[in-house]
Amino acid sequence: MKLLLDTHIIIWAVSEPTRLARTVQQYMLNAEAMYVSAASLWEMSIKIQLGKLHLNLSSFILEIQNLGILSLPITWEHAQYTEKLPPLHKDPFDRLLIAQAMSEPLILLTNDKALIPYHELVKHIDSL
Repeated sequence: MKLLLDTHIIIWAVSEPTRLARTVQQYMLNAEAMYVSAASLWEMSIKIQLGKLHLNLSSFILEIQNLGILSLPITWEHAQYTEKLPPLHKDPFDRLLIAQAMSEPLILLTNDKALIPYHELVKHIDSL
């Protein structure tokens, strides 16, 4: 199984791993590969600039790499896939993560219940 980690999941995994339930940690340990989207780093960068997130992005990226998590670039196919998504959720970063998960395919591990209706590849951490 290959995972795409939602932004808050990777923040917790690196900064506050105790926030992740054992089932989520086990899911991550059993993954064949884990990815973080460039969209998540872009979202984090914006939140850092706005003062809503306090971390050093360069150090954070090194931590992600040290955990063996892979980078998922944004492709034209991902961008086009967002057009196919129903308007259930307006957050552009979440919509791009869903499009990436569906087009790759990857399991999107999230804590956002609003994303569940999009596809069976969206796994809410409470349901694991």
